[in-house]
Amino acid sequence: MMTRLGTLARLLSTLAVLVTVATGARPVRAADTAKTGGAAAKPNIVYIVADDLGWKDVGFRGSDIRTPNIDQLAAQGARLEQFYAQPFCTQTRAALMTGRHPLRYGLQTVVIPSNGTYGLAADEWLLPQALGAAGYETAIVGKWHLGHAKREYWPKQRGFDHQYGPLLGEIDYFTHSAHGTRDWFRDEKPAKEEGYVTTLLGDDAVRLIEQHDTAKPLFLYLAFTAPHAPYQAPQEYLDEYASIADPSRRAYAAMITAMDDQIGRVLGALDARGMRQNTIVVFHSDNGGTRSAKFTGEIDMSKATIPCDNGPWREGKGTLYEGGTRVVSVIDWPGHIEPGTIVDEAIQVVDMYPTLAKIAGAKSGDKPLDGVDAWPAIAEGKPSARTEVVYNVEPMMAGIRQGSWKLVWKTMLPSKVELFDLASDPGEKNDVAAQHPEMVAKLEERVQQLARDSVPPLFLQAALGSAMKGLAGGVALPDPELD
Repeated sequence: MMTRLGTLARLLSTLAVLVTVATGARPVRAADTAKTGGAAAKPNIVYIVADDLGWKDVGFRGSDIRTPNIDQLAAQGARLEQFYAQPFCTQTRAALMTGRHPLRYGLQTVVIPSNGTYGLAADEWLLPQALGAAGYETAIVGKWHLGHAKREYWPKQRGFDHQYGPLLGEIDYFTHSAHGTRDWFRDEKPAKEEGYVTTLLGDDAVRLIEQHDTAKPLFLYLAFTAPHAPYQAPQEYLDEYASIADPSRRAYAAMITAMDDQIGRVLGALDARGMRQNTIVVFHSDNGGTRSAKFTGEIDMSKATIPCDNGPWREGKGTLYEGGTRVVSVIDWPGHIEPGTIVDEAIQVVDMYPTLAKIAGAKSGDKPLDGVDAWPAIAEGKPSARTEVVYNVEPMMAGIRQGSWKLVWKTMLPSKVELFDLASDPGEKNDVAAQHPEMVAKLEERVQQLARDSVPPLFLQAALGSAMKGLAGGVALPDPELD
């Protein structure tokens, strides 16, 4: 019965998309509603992040994975076709929260591990702090992954009024545990609950919306753990994809559809409260889909499979190629974005902080931002203000793009410098470094400048310290009874 009801709900969502496109109703421009002041000047913001979602693994890109609610957002709003995240999840989440490249505060190398004792620097002024100071109620529902060993790194110390979900990276979807330790919190207190992680996150997001005081604008950061490994889904969702022979791909597809269903519930809750028309909804993945077996969470590497599909882009998560950093992204704000808009301008995750802060009338703090206001490119069809994309700069690899020229610089032995012209070679198949030494030199100089201005990676500092002390792994969550 649950499967049939889920299928019916997705069919109705798909019909809603078709009706929206067919009516062709032109939206009211942002400038017009902004004149009215009040609530119209401070929209609600629901910011949804998926975890390790492949670029092509959504319905509107022709996938066999059913995502009618994400498709509806794309049809009613804008598809950001050159939206760039960082190659790993901690890095992307840090860039979103700060509007600054992770190299500015030492989070540019891989992710914060479960035994890591460091976190996002406490002197960074985060997006929820800025929005909270501007009058928003702020909530995180889902994955944090920006520091867990000390309370000063936790979400409620960083501007969120409400917290629910895990603090670490990977989590078992039924036991809510990581490495044998329960990682599930409500308002930073351990919570023992039964249920599938994705559904529980949807439940809490809906509850927050239903109980929200609409006299205040809401910032809801809904950070799903799906479809990150381990690949697990309720049986009714697995049954929907019984035709997929590969068990990893079947579970991965089921996880995405389960997530899409919860997104639909959140949108329905906004509608029921009369909040949808004045809500900006953003959706994107934290990095590209996994294309290497070492990121699948499989223990027996000989049996590891790779279920994600990044479409035409090279490689995936953990790399600086397009498959690791160019991610599926949509944004919708009824009456402010023309339905069906396609934005083919470079926009980076650091841009979302200044973009949303400006719309909300929030101040971004004292430190200079790397992000730029992307709203004119999204809603007004103007060229992006972004002149370069900094994929990442760290001791082991660096990537930067200016115009259509992209440099990928690997320092691991054997070291290698590659240059691609994304205008003619978006799939990064042809290294043209030898033919354009002057462009290589220009981009290398920029990389070196960024490296000089960066903070040494906290991951490498911690790894060196652990090696010298002979420390073993584990989970570094503080004991709530001792705090």
